[in-house]
Amino acid sequence: NGNRFPLIPVHLKEDYKNVKLLVEKINYDSYKWNICGDFKMLAFLLGLQGGYTKYSCFLCLWDSRAVDQHFMRREWPVRQHLQPGSHNVINQSLIPVEKILLPPLHIKLGLVKQFVKTLNPASAVFQHIRQMFPKVSDAKILAGVFVGPQIKVMLACKELEDKMSAVEKEAWIAFRHVVHSFLGNNKSDNYKELVENLIVRYADMKCRMSIKLHYLHSHLEFFRPNLGDMSEEHGERFHQDIHAMEKRYQGRWDAAMMGDYIWCLIRDDDKLHIRKPRSTVHF
Repeated sequence: NGNRFPLIPVHLKEDYKNVKLLVEKINYDSYKWNICGDFKMLAFLLGLQGGYTKYSCFLCLWDSRAVDQHFMRREWPVRQHLQPGSHNVINQSLIPVEKILLPPLHIKLGLVKQFVKTLNPASAVFQHIRQMFPKVSDAKILAGVFVGPQIKVMLACKELEDKMSAVEKEAWIAFRHVVHSFLGNNKSDNYKELVENLIVRYADMKCRMSIKLHYLHSHLEFFRPNLGDMSEEHGERFHQDIHAMEKRYQGRWDAAMMGDYIWCLIRDDDKLHIRKPRSTVHF
């Protein structure tokens, strides 16, 4: 809906059975909406096996374990169909492949994850990242697990960039260009060159080719024109906020919890609290 309306909270376990039930209840077959979500949810919708599998791409038969070919080979055999029982497909697909919107936020998170995991934990740049987020556990930093607002802070930090080596700095600058000129509201005319430069710089850093990096490398044409309009950041913000609410209410999920969540949104909206300037004319 273009991020114009709020989401519908559904407290169900994330598995194929419940996702299929939800798709049936919203009459998806009648409307055929475009779907944008994280790769775990897309795997449920497409019937793919979850986790680190050999054929995890729904567009081609990319071998995730052929590490020596990842940055060298761009073309892989195209998936002709999603047939259960072949190439890590375990269930019947619930939506057409052409209705999938690749999630720009999760691709951004994946790129940062691979970048941070390649850094030396004893380096100055890694220690600076740890100082920037003192409340984040060491395990999450070592694993490169960050959220959208934290990535924005990292991109705006000049000191972080100054502590990088030449190879790391080139990869970080290439990542920034892709974020601002392709994964957001603005899509530059030379976005293909920017993405290709990112792939080369990540290869120089010895980063691992993840599924998210693979889509940029081999399926750039599958991305839609304006990724900012189709981003799943709205859903991720809701997921984080409602998770904090669920912890606060300790299982007592009722109308009071939803009311508290709505008031938090109202308090966070600065536009509702801007006072009008006082008139200089008095009567």
